[in-house]
Amino acid sequence: MSVETVAVTQDEDGSRLDRWFKRRYPALTHGRLEKLLRTGQIRVDGKRVKSGERLEAGQQVRVPPLGDEAPSPSSSGHAVPRPAAEGEIRALRRAILHEDAHLIVINKEAGLAVQGGTGTPHHLDGMLESLADGGETPRLVHRLDKDTSGVLVLARTQAAARALTSAFRSREALKVYWAIVVGRPPMLQGTIKGALAKVAGGRGERMEINEEEGKRAVTDFRVVDQAAKACAWVELHPRTGRTHQLRVHCLEMGTPILGDGKYGGPGAFLEGTELPKRMHLHARALALPHPAGGVLEIIAPPPPHFVESLKTLGFALSDAPNPFEGWDVD
Repeated sequence: MSVETVAVTQDEDGSRLDRWFKRRYPALTHGRLEKLLRTGQIRVDGKRVKSGERLEAGQQVRVPPLGDEAPSPSSSGHAVPRPAAEGEIRALRRAILHEDAHLIVINKEAGLAVQGGTGTPHHLDGMLESLADGGETPRLVHRLDKDTSGVLVLARTQAAARALTSAFRSREALKVYWAIVVGRPPMLQGTIKGALAKVAGGRGERMEINEEEGKRAVTDFRVVDQAAKACAWVELHPRTGRTHQLRVHCLEMGTPILGDGKYGGPGAFLEGTELPKRMHLHARALALPHPAGGVLEIIAPPPPHFVESLKTLGFALSDAPNPFEGWDVD
């Protein structure tokens, strides 16, 4: 194993360094982490730091070889990572929407975790080496929830990772999501504002609106189509990149995302229908500055369960607007 330089993604902005390591390297004990920090083997942007350091998107974390120095995942209580099966690697390659010398863009499938953790032996991060093709292992520069499908960007080089992370951090990237929500939004288009803070609860960590202690979060939306009063197909444009932002903002609007039981509870499901009981949130499109110049625009086809629900509800894919038009971009 060799030294890694890992970019802090937009979703990780504001995380404490020790918690960042716990999420990315669950087998590393806190004691071992402190020793690596004291000896300067872990650095952020080349500087010595402490475990409570708050990270910013775009910063580069030096991670020394951990190897046998970290306890085995099985003894730490975390799921034991398993090698990706050939079929999983083939599926990942089929999901590639664009690739060049600087980056790879995939259409992440719903249900695939981006990173590992407790009870998650299979994840995208564990398969990135299979996309190296003789070069550097691709790096994550942003994330999607496990049950969210769609556009996900990987950097092929450290230089590309810096440029891409900077684009996400500075809001130069236009992100557009599709969602099917239960109920009808109060208007055909508008903006949802609600600062988000993390809280612990019976169903695990959740985000909730807290204007006093939360971080600013803003989402634009527009309705593509509606099915009576039952549900609506909406496009969502997050102006900020907070954890679970779209899920909480849709709930705040009174229209939880279909299948999102974590936030919507029973209200996130339509009784008496045969709609798939999966979360209907899809990262539809992304436009961002390419590290080599120009703007890269990517559109990801929705997953089968999303298409099935659109058809069941009488929505036509041909009605979808151009995702890159009509937004007031910062």
